[in-house]
Amino acid sequence: MTHSTRPRAADNGTADAPGGAPADAPDLDLHELAQQLRVDSVRAAAEAGSGHPTSSMSAAELMAVLIARQLRYDFSEPQHPGNDHLVLSKGHASPLLYAAYKAVGAITDEELLTFRKRHSRLEGHPTPRLPWVDVATGSLGQGLPIAVGMALAEARLAEQPYRTWVVCGDSEMAEGSVTEALEQAGYDRLDRLTLIVDVNRLGQRGPTRYGWDLDAYARRLEAHDWHTVQVDGHDPDAVDAAYREAVAVTDRPTAILARTVKGQGVAAVADREGKHGKPLPDAHSAVAELGGRRNLRVTVRTPDAPPAQAAPAASGDAEPDGSAPRLPVYERGARVATRDAFGEALVAVGEAHPEVVVLDGEVGDSTRTRAFAEAHPERFFECYIAEQQLVAAAVGMQTRGWVPYASSFGAFLERGYEFVRMAAVSRARINLVGSHAGVAIGEDGPSQMALEDLAAFRAVHGSTVLHPCDAHQTARLVATMAESDWLGGVRYLRTLRGATPVIYDPEERFPIGGSKVLRSSDIDEVTLVAAGVTVPEALLAAEALAADGIAARVVDLYSVKPVDTATLREAAARTGRLLTVEDHHPEGGLGDAVLDAFTDGRHALPRLRRLAVRELPGSATPDEQLHDAGIDAEAIAGAARELIASD
Repeated sequence: MTHSTRPRAADNGTADAPGGAPADAPDLDLHELAQQLRVDSVRAAAEAGSGHPTSSMSAAELMAVLIARQLRYDFSEPQHPGNDHLVLSKGHASPLLYAAYKAVGAITDEELLTFRKRHSRLEGHPTPRLPWVDVATGSLGQGLPIAVGMALAEARLAEQPYRTWVVCGDSEMAEGSVTEALEQAGYDRLDRLTLIVDVNRLGQRGPTRYGWDLDAYARRLEAHDWHTVQVDGHDPDAVDAAYREAVAVTDRPTAILARTVKGQGVAAVADREGKHGKPLPDAHSAVAELGGRRNLRVTVRTPDAPPAQAAPAASGDAEPDGSAPRLPVYERGARVATRDAFGEALVAVGEAHPEVVVLDGEVGDSTRTRAFAEAHPERFFECYIAEQQLVAAAVGMQTRGWVPYASSFGAFLERGYEFVRMAAVSRARINLVGSHAGVAIGEDGPSQMALEDLAAFRAVHGSTVLHPCDAHQTARLVATMAESDWLGGVRYLRTLRGATPVIYDPEERFPIGGSKVLRSSDIDEVTLVAAGVTVPEALLAAEALAADGIAARVVDLYSVKPVDTATLREAAARTGRLLTVEDHHPEGGLGDAVLDAFTDGRHALPRLRRLAVRELPGSATPDEQLHDAGIDAEAIAGAARELIASD
């Protein structure tokens, strides 16, 4: 990836007044504000009977100075393009975030005390149920990687500059995903990204790896081309100076390493082990020790007015006209790999939709995203071999209104699976594309084969799972993933390495949740249900069965989730027998998706047999792999005969 060359506008923190404070801001005692945040954190956790007040108390000055002196945000307009982003990566410290929302007037004290209660917006860990929360946090090690995606969008794509602030804990610095993020941010010199590390020494069960050794953290960060500032995290003036120093750095990201005390301000819990994740034992006394309740109000600076034209312009020579993308057309009967169709369709979709961005994990030659990189280079992002950062960056970019496609081998995307799970909690809309699926990739062997991906992505809340079998179907589904505002959540498209025959016309439509009946008659005795590479195998099997006088229906179940229950139930009613075949392990894939169509208690379960990859494959040609796995045309026809004969 090339480094950003977009001219840098005057940054927040220096444009309004010395020290970064709003020019008309009243003098605010930052120590008192920090104490208010502590008191409200203690009160919220006490009312809930659970929570993490000590983790909130350590970062009180860090949050107080940030909202009072540096943050630029219009709480009445959360989607303002100039708003800064504040990501609380240590999401268990949510009482601190909610106390800050109260201090800026976004929520009331009454709502603050609904923390962790049924139907409250103030969940145990923040989620976008609150309009000022971009992404769900709480799974440690995710905030910084997602923030890198936000900062990448600012550096390469945004018309109006903004800063991204991340508050994380010292424990999560051990996560490999944090290392991936540090490297990506340092390499791309994301100077408007500031990481605030709350180094409070204590983790969930005892001391952290480095304790209060700020130099240890600094060495690690500086090795990844970060500027670092070490500071006493309980000195508001020092914290303010550190933030201003971060704002002044314009050639790399900055990390504030703040030495703090967990449970600061209350002797009974300060720097004490065994106090994590619990309300304070005597909240009333703790509030008194902290100086009692306060009701200070912070006026947060708002960003500049939005630019006259906030929407991104399309790249290339053509101007977007709102029409459908000019998708590639293939000759019927030709053999085309669905990964090739994906790459070519992505270029067309990117031309028609300037909000589309593409990310890849250093396999663009294989996934075919290289075509997009050549056609729309300013909207292509190379994340290298860092699949957690790949998925996280996509999540971060979609918070800014971009439509990301993130691509890698299907097997490698599974490394970022925890980010996929949390993307669903974040209500994120991301398109993930996994190539080289199944044993059909051939000689590379099992380490490269995605054989669990359908199950993994089907299990994600609100996900859509698509597995096209030919080039035209792939192209249409790629376009649908970009154009369907109603299609929320995580969308996964599975593509194939090898070529498959083009069986559909270019005008064919493939609605989400649909299927295609490719062969049927009034005398069908069995239904063959397939997707991807097993569709042409099922068609060949149906021809072989027809030669034996057996009529077989063939269903292309390209939408694995949501599944076309109506077509499956009709096929079961007419043929009485279903045979599913998939290039995937039997657990959780196509067969289970079909089975789920009959578990509502109102529809009889037909006679069902499932063909899948049940043995660990080795190296062989694609045809040999399909044969050895028992999912080729010969095996399908044989299984169908056995199913019929077993009556």
